[in-house]
Amino acid sequence: MSQTTTDSIVGEPEVLEDEAFEVTAATVALAADIELDPAWLRLKEAATALQALQAQDGSVPAASDVVADPRGEASALVDAIVASIRELAPRFPHDAAYLAALPADFATWRDGGFGVPDFLDSLVAFQPQQHRVDGVRHLVVFPMYTQNGSTDRHVEALVVEAIWPEFIERLEAESYGNKLFVSLRLVDFTPGYDTNSAVLFPETVAMREIPRFTWGAIFQDREAARYRRVVRAATEITRLDLPEAAARLLDDQELAERTFVMWDLIHDRTHMRGDLPFDPFMIKQRMPYFLYSLEELRCDLTAYREAVKIQADASADDVTREHAALVQFAVLFDRLFRFPITGSRVRNYDGLGGQLLFAWLHRKHVLHWTDTSLDFDWAAVPAAVVELGDAIDELYWTSIDRPKTVHWLAAYELVRGVLAPNPASTWAEGLPREVLAGPPKGYTDLVMDDEFPLSMFYEAFEKKMRGVIESTVGITGRAPDA
Repeated sequence: MSQTTTDSIVGEPEVLEDEAFEVTAATVALAADIELDPAWLRLKEAATALQALQAQDGSVPAASDVVADPRGEASALVDAIVASIRELAPRFPHDAAYLAALPADFATWRDGGFGVPDFLDSLVAFQPQQHRVDGVRHLVVFPMYTQNGSTDRHVEALVVEAIWPEFIERLEAESYGNKLFVSLRLVDFTPGYDTNSAVLFPETVAMREIPRFTWGAIFQDREAARYRRVVRAATEITRLDLPEAAARLLDDQELAERTFVMWDLIHDRTHMRGDLPFDPFMIKQRMPYFLYSLEELRCDLTAYREAVKIQADASADDVTREHAALVQFAVLFDRLFRFPITGSRVRNYDGLGGQLLFAWLHRKHVLHWTDTSLDFDWAAVPAAVVELGDAIDELYWTSIDRPKTVHWLAAYELVRGVLAPNPASTWAEGLPREVLAGPPKGYTDLVMDDEFPLSMFYEAFEKKMRGVIESTVGITGRAPDA
């Protein structure tokens, strides 16, 4: 499949919108309980069955050791999917253009012999960023892979619901403009989302070329639910006595969801702002994974810093200031308790960012692990967290005047100044002169998969938390403890 780029803008914060369908309370009500509709259940069943016939690239092979006529069976399943989409479409009038385009893309795929699918036309017609109204739902059907989930580009089907409280509407309009940001709640889904994936990104869809992307969505209900489960267990294991506000997040799923929307809104727009010495989304270059760690951590620490400012702003309304205080706890504990021990140790850039934050706070004497108990100097925590954000910002600012590989070396020194490198690390020992004089690929090739191993604290912590982390796969806000 061709992957020609045509005016690709990923994460661009300001995008002009076409005139959007006006979503009303009546529109929202149309899709109530859609997850119980027999047409949705048939669609979900057919899409799941179709996945079993698809190759990793989304095509349906002509022959199979299991199915006598895989393409004939796929054709029947596509008929069922399209029939369900048409039956459900009247309940989603705001997505009329998209739901009208889907059957045509399915027909083209089938008529072309079920090769690699191309759903560019329906993807371009899907514009959820135009309907950021609390509670509005979308029916989403695409051949796609799911980040942090399935690497197979299979047909997935979802019912999702917008989370867009009034205070977020004000924040986005007045202070943190990001016309691409879409916050969602998972209602029901096919197996590709019965995973750790908490995002819906257009770039994961099978398409012949890359269009101008105008939205990106995050499932804050999943983020909030796994945060609450993980942090609840972590505080028990570490015997951490939580402040009252932080404890409230563990007891209230909707409060946690709104908090994560605020965090993600600020984080998402940060990728395009600041003294950036490189492509902010790093989609056009291969770099050592610790560079990705610093970029994601920079965005989270910016959200933390902004939350500190908002909480201290007497002119802000009480609801916004309340959530600003909660964002600080969410960033802190998700980064410290979940990120370092989730996923493999193979270039785990989010894990490394969490390790760096923990070690930084410990070095600053605001995090204490004494007598097998965790404690914080809460009055001093904000300044220490902001100081780490400032250090990353300073790295970026100075690196604008540096060659790329010199920036990489400086970034490594920042991380190793806090975390101990792997004893076998070539980077820690010093890269050979022929590598230093050569192309960037040589630098990247010598980064170890686990360049900064877990500390003794995290090794012990991971063993106690392993079952909890595994239990969050596929979790949603409807989990029993959510």
